[in-house]
Amino acid sequence: MNKINNLEKIKGSNSYRKIAIATCFGTFLEWYDFLTFATLAVVFGPLFFPSSDPSTGLLASLATFGVGMVVRPVGAAIFGSMGDRIGRKPVFMITIALMGLATVCVGFLPTYSQVGIWAPILLVSLRLLQGLSAGGEIGGGAVYLTEHAGNQYRGFKTSFLQLMGPLGILVSTTQITLIQHYLSPEEFETWGWRVPFWISILLLIIAFKVRMTLEETPVFMELASQGEKTDSQLINNFKDTEIRKRMFILFFCISSSGAILFFCVQVYTAIFLKTTVQIPSELVDKLSIYGTVALLPLTVFAGWLSDKIGRKPVVLSGVILGALFIRPAFELLQNLGQIYITTGGQKAIVGIGLILTILSLSLALVVGPQTALLAELFPAKNRNSAATLPHNLAAGWIGGLLPLIVTWINQEWGNSFAGLWYPAIFLGMAAIAAIPWLPETNNRNLLT
Repeated sequence: MNKINNLEKIKGSNSYRKIAIATCFGTFLEWYDFLTFATLAVVFGPLFFPSSDPSTGLLASLATFGVGMVVRPVGAAIFGSMGDRIGRKPVFMITIALMGLATVCVGFLPTYSQVGIWAPILLVSLRLLQGLSAGGEIGGGAVYLTEHAGNQYRGFKTSFLQLMGPLGILVSTTQITLIQHYLSPEEFETWGWRVPFWISILLLIIAFKVRMTLEETPVFMELASQGEKTDSQLINNFKDTEIRKRMFILFFCISSSGAILFFCVQVYTAIFLKTTVQIPSELVDKLSIYGTVALLPLTVFAGWLSDKIGRKPVVLSGVILGALFIRPAFELLQNLGQIYITTGGQKAIVGIGLILTILSLSLALVVGPQTALLAELFPAKNRNSAATLPHNLAAGWIGGLLPLIVTWINQEWGNSFAGLWYPAIFLGMAAIAAIPWLPETNNRNLLT
């Protein structure tokens, strides 16, 4: 009982708000840095991977984006284990510095026309560093914030962390839209694309200073007082049958579904509308901003709803909605996009906005409760490594490679929608598995 009371006495509401803001800002910077590359994927193709076939350049650019996602599990294994041994806060300081420095360096890279093959080599190398950093941050941040949130209203209080990915895209997309508005296409291709990476210098300084004020979580301090923090839990996680089972559930039913929906809704829709439907980039960026803005309140609502009716029904409804709607949604997007290109009718744009809203709802229902779920699924001493590895494995290998896989399947089959069977079938299988296996974790005591 004393442990529970200690957890509930974490801090006053003002202190928790400070912790939440500091955690969220650092995670926002991670996502801003990581996803600016995705926003500029179409631009990077001719600059770093010149080819007579534009599709080949796009595939190479998407593959480089995917490389950063593939190594995320490696970063999760390294930093997740460190978080269980030395504490959550020290890992935060390392990951934010690594991500910030790698991103700033991208802004100073020479292009292929300047240094030849070294340009893509350097770009891929920096992308690898970004991936390692994201692997430690994304997932670890969820554990850190949830352990500070106490036992009440965790879904609502921690759902705000899930806004950082959309906000990272929103800020990145907005500033790129503004830069393109004020610069000519030639100026943007020459140096304008570098500006978002240069801005990371200022954001890195702010994030680092803010993170220095963070405190270690009360859960980890309780473990430290019991002498349990020195064990490396990474291998032990796979030896424990129940933890191994829950890691699989997290990977397959929650994190993979959230990653698929995130990259479909927040990344691939923009690529699809620009390259397949061929709607002007400026309009697509505005639609992407709208979709992101719509996602924000829906995510917080989903977190709040999971406190009321449970995590499982909320997450499951989002996975099912995504499985049923993903492929028809993109067919409707193409049809409405063609109507707009042919007639210029604004009703088509309104229709596209409605589709983006429904897609955002399916994503919000999965990720709104996700922050709390990541921590609630596992025992305190195993939590950081057990949560971060499957989460980043799903985000990196399932979600991060989704744009590349979908684009490749489309090109192989000569059909703009063939690749969308991949996320639709995956989500359907995740829903079937979640019905019997996904446990309800709402109101679980985090010190156990």
